[in-house]
Amino acid sequence: MSTEPETTEDAEPGTPTGGAEPGATEEDAAGSGEVPEAEVTEGEAAPSGEAPAAEGTEGDAAASGELSAAEAELRAQRAERERIEQRKAEKKTPIEAGTKLSGKAADLLAAVRAVESGEKPVATVFEDPEPAPRRSAPEQVRRPQPVAAEAVAASTAPAPSAVQAVRQVLGAGGAPEALAPQVAAALGEGADELLRADPWQLLRVAAVRPEQADGFARALLGAECGPDDERRGRAVTVWLLEQAALAGHTALEMPALLAALAQRGVPDPDSAVQDAIAEGDALVFQDALEDTGAAPARTEEEGTEEDEERPVRVLVGLERYALAEESLADGLARLVNSVPKQDGSAEDWERAAAAAQGSTGELLRAVAAHGLVLHTGGEASLTEPAALLTAAHTLGLRAWAATHGPIGRTRFAALLHRSETGSGTPSTDTRSPGAHSPVATVAGLLSGAEGPGRDADGALDLDLLVVLDAPQLDVETAALLTESLPDGARLVLAGDPGVLWSVGPGRVFADLLAARICPQVASRQPDPGPLGELVSGIGIGELNQVQAPGKEVVIVPVRDAGEAVHRTVQLVVDSVPRAIGVPAEETQVITPGHGGAVGTRALNAALKERLNPGPGRFGGFDPGDRIVYSPVPGRALPGRVVKADAEGLHLSCEGEDVVVPKERVEQSVRHGWALTAHQAVGSRWPAVVVVLPGDAAQALSRPWVYTAFGRADRHLSVVHGVEQALARAVAEVPAKPRTTRLPVLLAPQISG
Repeated sequence: MSTEPETTEDAEPGTPTGGAEPGATEEDAAGSGEVPEAEVTEGEAAPSGEAPAAEGTEGDAAASGELSAAEAELRAQRAERERIEQRKAEKKTPIEAGTKLSGKAADLLAAVRAVESGEKPVATVFEDPEPAPRRSAPEQVRRPQPVAAEAVAASTAPAPSAVQAVRQVLGAGGAPEALAPQVAAALGEGADELLRADPWQLLRVAAVRPEQADGFARALLGAECGPDDERRGRAVTVWLLEQAALAGHTALEMPALLAALAQRGVPDPDSAVQDAIAEGDALVFQDALEDTGAAPARTEEEGTEEDEERPVRVLVGLERYALAEESLADGLARLVNSVPKQDGSAEDWERAAAAAQGSTGELLRAVAAHGLVLHTGGEASLTEPAALLTAAHTLGLRAWAATHGPIGRTRFAALLHRSETGSGTPSTDTRSPGAHSPVATVAGLLSGAEGPGRDADGALDLDLLVVLDAPQLDVETAALLTESLPDGARLVLAGDPGVLWSVGPGRVFADLLAARICPQVASRQPDPGPLGELVSGIGIGELNQVQAPGKEVVIVPVRDAGEAVHRTVQLVVDSVPRAIGVPAEETQVITPGHGGAVGTRALNAALKERLNPGPGRFGGFDPGDRIVYSPVPGRALPGRVVKADAEGLHLSCEGEDVVVPKERVEQSVRHGWALTAHQAVGSRWPAVVVVLPGDAAQALSRPWVYTAFGRADRHLSVVHGVEQALARAVAEVPAKPRTTRLPVLLAPQISG
């Protein structure tokens, strides 16, 4: 099994990576010669080819001397995770836990700068057998108090003296001294001494690879350095587990990890893993496997000890994800096993459910009686959570909804407004939705920037929380949410199970659907029209031909990369506005990756030239530029440039004013006329142009196609250059498996 991380989406800030990137080198974005106009004509059959899956993770932002508010927010959430870990330890026995460079140094610096710009590699997929129960339910715990982001940021930023000390060690080993802030932040106090004693700790910095750390170690240690060094074995073990997390796994099976270590030149993989476990760098789990069939009858003489033995699966994982997954299981079990707070009588709930129709009534009845409910469906099904919140407010509950991103928040706030007022038209109120509507983003809710705030115990001050876009929850975010819910609260996780999974490790929503530990309500409201028919078919593995009399779906075949770029610009600038009536600013381009001749960089350059030409005096940006801002890994906020001054780059992101310091612009802001599917998930636009370059076929998957095509509200154009690969991907390539332990941890805790 190969453990080479896949440089797939060539991720920009705010962009998850995961599928194969369409091109390894940048090519001229403009097509050669005259190309006939890409006229929007009558809808044709859905395209029979598609582009690479855009899955994976965000590049880590480079550590800098001055932290932005977004970085402070991330550190505040990390502080809450640390509090969770501390409570876990109290409940049970603690678990051990440049410029002018050349050669390897230049390669290393280039790799790290690639990560700073979002180009983090994603590990290859490891096998994912079914998990099984293992441990007993824990005792009740309290939620963490919110932490002031500024205070956390100030306390965790590496001191200048520490950075300087690390810089000297890096220089002695021939590594780029520009890595010093990242190394000091990753290794903490005494980073210089730790790095000198164990040069392979350099692997803790994102984008540094084992062969680069080997070169650094040889320069520092000389003859002492060798492939059998136990320090190398431990460090490579941790690195492989980090790469697995980037691919979505919360742990790895022992055989897969041993094989990966052998491929990395570790002479004794088993000893390397045992050393990592002994030093507390990794944790080992033995999860009992479920019986797959009836066991043969045994006589009494055969004894009972053998009868009691069950096959186990041995897993190895990092402590942070193990603690998060355990905390999530505890929180979910608390919701499932507890009786919801009785706000409103049973008769009131039943009256509201009876007044609703179909699956909306089922959702209300389920929420009335249970602490945890799952709701599945497409875009049209969002009317059901909106009806639930309306009914809950009528019954006196403090009910809130949380979405993955600000565009989803704005859309759902408008839908909720129509549900509560009975109006058929959206609200004309242009204020930030969080200011007047009980809808927040998940990140804003957890950081305290949005939402109802916290009570004296540190719990969210609410009775009902509806989390939309639930497939985007990774284990750490989901753990923070469940830990933050007060006793007696209700949680509804709602989303479309067909979209791409979370950027971070885990598959929380899919695991819960498979575990069947709580009521599940499947919406019976199909997405309407030709677009709804097309996307619904993709969800079940069928690429159907659809009739599109209103030009809802248009296929534009292309022969090569140059023509693909030309046609895309033509559609956005001229054809879609003229034939469909959707202006360019409301049309979103989605492509599989960032690099290559038809990646987001090439497309954004071509679109900027036509839509907002300018000198790009501030880091390549001009006022009016369409951008995507990534404050922290895993979040992508579409917006526009307002102005630039001494403070930094001023952005408007869905009504929110954001100022990005000059030193952070390169790492966290990119042009946003063209996005990847993972950047676009959780958002929708009136018109979408999906670009499928010919070299994208190898990484196509059904979730990528489903996600990309499903971002369109009124019109979808497909710039199609992959021939039959799209139909094969939809029919034959499901989501990549992820190894998780959540079902194992939940099983023994669920009563009944």
